[in-house]
Parts: sequence; structure tokens; C-alpha cells
Amino acid sequence: MYAEKYRESLSLVEKNREANLAMEPRRMTAEEKETLLASYHPDYKESEFSTLTVGPNKGSKVPHELCDALQAHARISEDSVDLSCPDYDCDVLVIGGGGAGCAAAIEAERAGASVTVVTKLRMGDANTMMAEGGIQAADKPGDSPAIHFVDAFGGGHFAAKRELLAKLVCDAPDAIKWLSDLGVEFDKEADGTMVTTHGGGTSRKRMHAAKDYSGAEIMRTLRDEVLNRPITVVDFTSAIELILDSNGRAAGAVLMNMETEELLVARAKTVIIATGGAGRMHYQGFPTSNHYGATADGLVLGYRAGAALLYAETLQYHPTGAAHPEQIFGALVTEKVRSLGAKLVNRKGEVFMHPLETRDVTAASIIRECRDRDGGLETAGGEAVWLDTPMIEAIGGEGTIEKRIPAMMRMFEKYGIDIRREPILVYPTLHYQNGGLDIEVSGMTPGVENLYVAGEAVGGIHGKNRLMGNSLLDIIVFGRNAGINAAAKAKETEVGELTLSHVTRFEKELESAGIVTDAHSPILLPDYTRKK
Repeated sequence: MYAEKYRESLSLVEKNREANLAMEPRRMTAEEKETLLASYHPDYKESEFSTLTVGPNKGSKVPHELCDALQAHARISEDSVDLSCPDYDCDVLVIGGGGAGCAAAIEAERAGASVTVVTKLRMGDANTMMAEGGIQAADKPGDSPAIHFVDAFGGGHFAAKRELLAKLVCDAPDAIKWLSDLGVEFDKEADGTMVTTHGGGTSRKRMHAAKDYSGAEIMRTLRDEVLNRPITVVDFTSAIELILDSNGRAAGAVLMNMETEELLVARAKTVIIATGGAGRMHYQGFPTSNHYGATADGLVLGYRAGAALLYAETLQYHPTGAAHPEQIFGALVTEKVRSLGAKLVNRKGEVFMHPLETRDVTAASIIRECRDRDGGLETAGGEAVWLDTPMIEAIGGEGTIEKRIPAMMRMFEKYGIDIRREPILVYPTLHYQNGGLDIEVSGMTPGVENLYVAGEAVGGIHGKNRLMGNSLLDIIVFGRNAGINAAAKAKETEVGELTLSHVTRFEKELESAGIVTDAHSPILLPDYTRKK
């Protein structure tokens, strides 16, 4: 149910629905998109970025909050931890228990390595679990990895590392088969053919899904596979510092029990960072669709050890985060809602853009509509526009919403909103970390030998913007890739003497740069305590 203040606008949306259904909004030109992004997208707001003065990316700009974390003190000193008697000893240490970490662990163990997974919450408490829309793969007639590449390369503003993007799209069909073989229940036609749909910025229907809880279905399957294998899993334990050996190679991590704060040491021949994103940093004050632990830990750990970042100044603000009711403010409203036919409508009942532009363009359009075009409605968290969900059943017939996006229907149903009959209010929400640690095709960082990265902590796969469905894809493709290559590298590695000398070096660099701070990182968990 909507308050009286929304009734006038709702009546205009309902009055114009038939005409809005019939219209085909014009797609923007490349020049229009660039002008729009420069004026309204948060990545272009210069006042919201700081310049790094220490580390491999010295001189580069990053969001203020990330800069503070990257240039903070370590949680430990070089001499505060005894590295001589490790609590865990393995071939491959995986930091992170989400989709990328699990995919890496499965393949590393399958390759014969002894594997330990450490995760600061529970296995599966990750952005993977919260992904809804689907996973891309060019595995249907009339499509190809080459076409997938062109879509993603253009959608990422031609900034992706070509070799990484090429691997992503070429390995995509096998990733779908791998998941299916593990037991993921993708949507299928009666004859067994997988159902595929469009996403924003895609020229072909290549989105594979499991209703609108695709990430949960994938995470369930991967988690169970890890737990059914001889893989050591350490829950509720964070990696707070990487350990290098005397040869400068990644050789483990210092761990902290999240409940007791006891410090532990994990020794490994290779290390995989799969810590996910940074939504809980709430850059520029935006709400987030991310899980509770998304605080950029992997970027901090890698950066302090000497691994460079790529495109760390670029974030993805998902255009449709829930803006009402306030209990779910910022929660993800999957792009699949728009791919099924819902259009974005302003308070006057007017469709103001094509519903399947790329995410950055769509987010910037909504911000413009609210800020400068008097098209938004006031909510408890700010302004918002309508996403006209009843259009879905007008196009696909009664029952389409319950069949294709049941989780979305039930999320709003809890608050008295029937999305089959009423539109919903949306505004951009901080969703994805486009930038991250720079890697080679093998998954290893150029700056730190034996340190691999997979998933959202990687920069460069998607360029400066990501298309829907390519994140669930990259955690599988690059998770598996990191696991296979880290296991192979472990076989030829003899670990030298363990050391935390890089912590001391970084502290001296902070001092030399004149940085005075009381902050320590990684942050680990967001702080939501009330401030006086």
C-alpha cells in the first residue's frame, strides 16, 4: 500500500500505462551517453575522490573512504605475531567463502592441492548469494563469444583488459556446463532447453537464470560441493594481513577470529584473494545492495603487500535499488524486471529512457530525472522514480511475475505492495566494485608472485562498467582459473622464511608521506553505531 502522497502520481502511471507499453523509447547516442555520465554519474564527481600518496598506485584517485582504508595502519606489527608455528599449513589458501572462493577451492582441490578456505562470516555470506538476475554465456545459435565480447567491451567503455575479457566470454559456455553438472537448477523449457533473456547492453538473449535467485542457487551448489570435499573451512575468521616469504612471494595470511580476536597463522604455497566488493563502504552516502561483509578487505591486503589496483575509481551503482519502503532501502531490484518488460516512469507517468541501456547510463538517467527534471517522488531516503512492474504481466500474461521473479514479488509483498498490480519506487544503489587488484590471465598479480585474485576483488575484467550477468560469470571463470593455476604453482613452490616485513615498510612509507591517521585496516565490518 502506498501513502496518499503517491496517489496522484500512481494514477498518472496507470492512466499512461497502455500508451507507455506501446511506445519504444529511443536509445541514446554515444555522445549523449558520455555527456550524461559526465554530468550525473557518481564516478565523475571529482569532489568525492582523494589522491593516493603511498603504495603502488601513488598519484591515482580513489573514493575518499577507500583512500582512508588503503592508507591506514595495519592491525598488527611485524613483531606482534609469531610466524614460526603456523596453525594451518596448506598448498592453497583461499581468502573468501563466496562464489569465487568456492569455485577456486573446488578446482584447486580437484587438481590435487591441499586447500584451506577462510571466511570472515559463514560460507556463502557473500554478494554471490544476493545476485538475482542471471549469468551470461553465448551458448545459443545466433550468438558467439565474439558477440559477447563486443557487447561487454563497449558496455565497459572499451577499457577492459582485452585478454581478461576474452577469457571471460570464451570460457562462459563451459562455466554454464560446469555449474549445471554440479547441480545448479537453471530455468529450462519443457524440452530441457535453457531459458535465456536479454540484459541491459546485450545484443543477444544469453542470460541464464534460476528464477530471480540465481546467485543463491549457484552459491548453494558451490558451498555444498566445497563442504563435500576434503577442504578445510574456517568460518568467522578474517585475514587481516598477508604473509610474504623471504623471496617476496605470497605465503599465507595472519587470521583473526571474529569473536575472540585470537590471532592465527596460515602458511601456504599460494594465496587466492576472493574477498568480494566494497558496498558497505557506502561511497558518497549511497545505500547498498551488498552483504554485510563487503568492505574492500582484499584490496587493502593486496595493496599493502605491493599489488597494484586497476580502475579503483570506478563503481557500479545499480540503477534500480528499492527506494520504498524504507525497511528495504537500497535492496536490489534485479535488472531482470526490466528485461521482462517493466519500464522506468517519472512522477508524471512518462517513460523517460530506454529500459535496457547499460547500468551506468540508466543510473545516471534516473539521477538526472530526479535532480534536474522534476521527475522524482520524495521518499524517506530521498527521491525516486517508478518502475512499472504491472507492464510485465500485460506483456507476458498473468502469472509471469510469480513464475519468473518470485523472490522480488515476495520481498515487496511483505510490505503490502503487489508488484503485479502496482509499480515500485527505485533509485540507484551501490552495487559492484568495477575496479580492483590488477591480474594477469593466470589470475596472479604482477606485483606479488604467488598471489592470485578472483571475483569482485579483480579490476580490469569489465572495464569501467559491467553488464548484467557478467559478475556471476566472472566468479566462476576466474575462480576456477585461479584455483587451477594456484594449485599448479604450489607444486613448484618451496616456501621461504615467513615474514611481515612489508608491514613495516608500508608504515615507513606512511610516515614519509606525512600521513597522520588513527585508522586501521582492513575494516572487516561496517560501523552502524549511532554517532552523538
